[in-house]
Parts: sequence; structure tokens; C-alpha cells
Amino acid sequence: MHTDLPLLSAFLVGLLGSVHCLGMCGGIVGALTLGLPEATRRSTWSLLPYLLAYNAGRIATYALLGALLGWLAGAAAGAVPLGDARFLGKWISGLFMVALGLYLAGWWPGLVWLERLGGTVWRRIEPFGRRLLPVRNPAQAAGVGLVWGWLPCGMVYAALAFAVTSGSAGGSAARMAVFGLGTLPMMLAVGGAAAWFSGFVRHPLVRATAGLLVIAFGVLMLSMPVPPAGHGRHAAPAAGHLDHAPAIAGHPAR
Repeated sequence: MHTDLPLLSAFLVGLLGSVHCLGMCGGIVGALTLGLPEATRRSTWSLLPYLLAYNAGRIATYALLGALLGWLAGAAAGAVPLGDARFLGKWISGLFMVALGLYLAGWWPGLVWLERLGGTVWRRIEPFGRRLLPVRNPAQAAGVGLVWGWLPCGMVYAALAFAVTSGSAGGSAARMAVFGLGTLPMMLAVGGAAAWFSGFVRHPLVRATAGLLVIAFGVLMLSMPVPPAGHGRHAAPAAGHLDHAPAIAGHPAR
């Protein structure tokens, strides 16, 4: 298996999906930035460590969630035949990608119900972030970012559905970390008050294009055949390790 292919896919999903980040996370970044001392806000080089710290904490939380769900998925996969686990993983991740594309383009808000469910967890975690405000150093900023990563987000949930098809804690964590890196350029641009860039990605045509690309990615995942059990370099793969079948099915393991 080309192990860099799922990671590249995760990065592209984060990059394309980050047009959604402006609506949900842009205001958070702006508020956190305005809370900093004026001298820090006025200097790009003084502001950058804070922006990087916020996002490092956020991405670390994504990786943690990926590791947890990847471990659970790997354990659950051991209870069903490998072929069935691969088939189920392909359809779950593919359908989530299609739903994400529709969500990004603004054509179907189907992932909102997941955000509402995530809101029950967020209400319990968000107060910890408030205790770290106002932010006065990058270490505090990283702590706020760790809490920020729990913010209910349909895009993150779709990425998690894709990440857990790795079938292992490490593989899922890696995919979520790379997904987070894909969102980083947008978050740094918003934090740096790049108004022209923000206006560009808010354009309906840009959002529709990003949504269509993610939908195409999901359709590709759904259309690829699932390799038969035992296909690859191991005749009998370890139970629960879906990575012996590629996350984007159709690329033979080797």
C-alpha cells in the first residue's frame, strides 16, 4: 500500500474544507487575537507564535480524537470478518465525504445534526478554555487550542470517519494530524487579518468548487472495489487492522 496516499487525501480534505473554517473558527481566531496586547497584534512576527500555538493545540486534539476512535475501530473490526470491515469502512468514509462536500458547498446541511450532538460534549469542555483567558503567552494559547479542537464541526467529524478506516490508533492519529495541517493556511490567514483572502474563499463559486472536489473524492472512494480478504502481502492480516486495505480502496496492498 502507498501509505502516503491516505495522508495526502487527509491533507487535501483539510485544505479544501477549510473554506468552512471561516464561518465557524474565523470568529474565534479574531476574538482570541483581539484579546492580545495591542503591541503584539500590530506585529506579524509577535503575533505568529500565538497563532501557531493556538493551531498546534487544535491539531493535537484532532490527533488525540483520531487515536482514540482509531483504537476503538480497530478493536471493533476484530469482531467481524475482515472483508465486511473493509466494506463497511469504505462506505462510511465515502458517504461522509459526499456529505461533507454538500455541506461545504451549502447545498445540504446534513452534518449539522452531528454538530448538535457534539455540542453536548463541547458545553462541558468549553469552560476549561475560558479559564485560560485572557491569553498572555504562547503556552496559554496552546492550552486554548487544545480546548478549541473539541468545537463541534461537521468537517472534523467527516475527517474522523475517513481517518478511522486506517484501523489503528497510530494511523488514525496521523491522518487527523495531517488533516489539521491542511486547515492551517486558512487559519493563519484569518488570524493574520488577510481580508482579501477571506473574501475570496467566501465566494459561493469557491465554496461550490471545494464542495464538488470533496464530493468527487467521496464518490471515488465508493466506486473502488474492496480487495478480497487475504489479498496483499499477508495471507491472514491481523484482526482489526484495516490498513491492509487502503483507505481509498482499489490500490492493492503490497
